[in-house]
Amino acid sequence: MKVRWQKIGGLSRLWRVLADTRLSTPVLAFVITRLGIALVAYLSMPLIADSSVPPYHIRPDNVLLDVFGSRWDTGFYLSIAQEGYKFQGVRFPSVAFFPLLPILMRPLMALTRDPLLAGLLVANLALLGAAILFYRYVLEEWGEIVASRAVWYLLIFPTSFFGSAIYTESLFLLLAIGTLYLARKGYWESAAMLGVLLSLTRFIGIILAPVLLVEWFAQHRYRPAGQSPKRVALLAPAIVPLGTLAYMLYLRQAFGDPLAFINASVAWGRFPTSPFATIAALFNRPEGGWGMALATGSLPLDNWIDLIFVTGFFLIGITLLLQKRWSEGVYVVLGVLLPFSSGLLMSQRRYVWVLFPAFVLLARWGKLPWVDRIITVFSLMGLGLFTALFANWYWVG
Repeated sequence: MKVRWQKIGGLSRLWRVLADTRLSTPVLAFVITRLGIALVAYLSMPLIADSSVPPYHIRPDNVLLDVFGSRWDTGFYLSIAQEGYKFQGVRFPSVAFFPLLPILMRPLMALTRDPLLAGLLVANLALLGAAILFYRYVLEEWGEIVASRAVWYLLIFPTSFFGSAIYTESLFLLLAIGTLYLARKGYWESAAMLGVLLSLTRFIGIILAPVLLVEWFAQHRYRPAGQSPKRVALLAPAIVPLGTLAYMLYLRQAFGDPLAFINASVAWGRFPTSPFATIAALFNRPEGGWGMALATGSLPLDNWIDLIFVTGFFLIGITLLLQKRWSEGVYVVLGVLLPFSSGLLMSQRRYVWVLFPAFVLLARWGKLPWVDRIITVFSLMGLGLFTALFANWYWVG
């Protein structure tokens, strides 16, 4: 009975945070950034020529719905929600994409009668919830100024527009923040439940298992005896991978291959590879030399941009560990290394956006005006550029 009460108490606390009408700062930041992103996307369509990629338009009657609902991976989530998974006999098997987002889309599809609108509602409501919860997460430890800056940096990050598209980033953010927040408040059962959902959202969600383990040991060591977690709370890290295991069980029953989501990733050229090998390949001398490649603009800029993001977030993760922010540091470091071990730099700038503790550290550094200006200016420049390119079918993550 006590365990049940703790579960309800943890989830009800989370709901009270999300429903707190006094938290106007994250709501305002959400509204401002989403309107800005929508404006850039809307204006860029007629101003920038399409890329060489043959575009398709699910909703040509509405520019914004089309931009955020029919670009790149969005098509897979729409297909899964409407038709289910595909594995054999297709060039890009949809089993590479985890099921929680399509599952949440289906009941809204029945209400909206529009799968695209249903997906956008799930993504944007999740992002709004993530912004509110993140503000509260930072507020309770670092105060209002740092919390406001952290939410602002999160929402103006160069790839934050993915949070408003039919991608899993915003849902992942909401669940990841909620998992660590509840664990720190002592609601380990509720944290475990969110962790299961997280590992059902994306494979990288399993990193919350070691993160919760580290958080348990940190609380056990640094908190007074009466406030440290009990040993039964160690079950939480063990429960987190159940979401991924459930998906593997489905894949085994449906396609005879519990690792279909990994095997399907080969279609995108993803193989387990040492990050050092991936970096070394990028430093191979281009034909004609580095000077010629730089002068002619023939460097693989996308890969270099992704490497910059990976390096920056990895260093932030190390900094958090040096500051003895153990669970946050582990989350960021593993969140960088696991996707980066796929053999591709592609999409890394999108993947690092969900590593929310990094934005807490940046917000703390942002108390220096010149640091705040640098972060804000470069973030807004990148956000505007990447949003415009994404709207016109250029690959940006």
